[in-house]
Amino acid sequence: MCELLGMSANVPTDICFSFTGLMQRGGKTGPHRDGWGIAFYEGRGCRTFHDPKPSAESEIARLVQRYAIKSPIVISHIRRANRGRICLENTHPFSRELWGRNWVFAHNGQLRGVKRLALDHYRPIGTTDSEHAFCWLLDRVRDRFPRPPRRSAELWRCVRQLARELNALGVFNFLLSDAAHLYAHCGTQLSWLTRRAPFGQARLMDADMLVDFQAETTPEDIVTVIATRPLTDNEAWTVMPPGALAVFGAGERVAEFAA
Repeated sequence: MCELLGMSANVPTDICFSFTGLMQRGGKTGPHRDGWGIAFYEGRGCRTFHDPKPSAESEIARLVQRYAIKSPIVISHIRRANRGRICLENTHPFSRELWGRNWVFAHNGQLRGVKRLALDHYRPIGTTDSEHAFCWLLDRVRDRFPRPPRRSAELWRCVRQLARELNALGVFNFLLSDAAHLYAHCGTQLSWLTRRAPFGQARLMDADMLVDFQAETTPEDIVTVIATRPLTDNEAWTVMPPGALAVFGAGERVAEFAA
């Protein structure tokens, strides 16, 4: 199984601390050696890095770890392959365009029979069940909303229903962004925490690293981090119930749908 990492913030924020913990699980403290990727939103653009090498051994991952790219939304993934060979085109996150926006998706799990679902507008580049599921999901969103819906809640409910349909095929933990919000769906395992003033210290589980966020932030900052498993051992993470979908915007949880 793979592992996910996401971030939603009210101001452009770097994810160096959390990514430092995640990348250790890609071949050092965890078995996810089959590639990794990360996407940073920046204005209307989306900066992405992918590498089929283990993140714990990747020079590109070390660059991302050191280079404080600031973004309001980040999605990252470390892979343990179960469907599709180990190669660049099969590394998550995947991205496609809809309504003139970059949509980004990363998945943890397996979906039996998902490739039998017909595709219309979007086609996979690689061979994973995850990318096929993403293409199908965007097809259905595009069919339902040829133009962006006026109310965000309409889109949230649509994503919720599509997630429910795909979740019935197996294990469907995913992070998805439409450039405005970050969606987190828990099929079996996903946790999140929100950091806001008064900020304190955070200590990584997978690396010898301690950060005092009081010295790194302003009192107005709000940052939510989502991960397959908690990355720190001295903070209170919220464990999502299976089947739930949470929507985050500007660092806040703005909606949650139960199973």
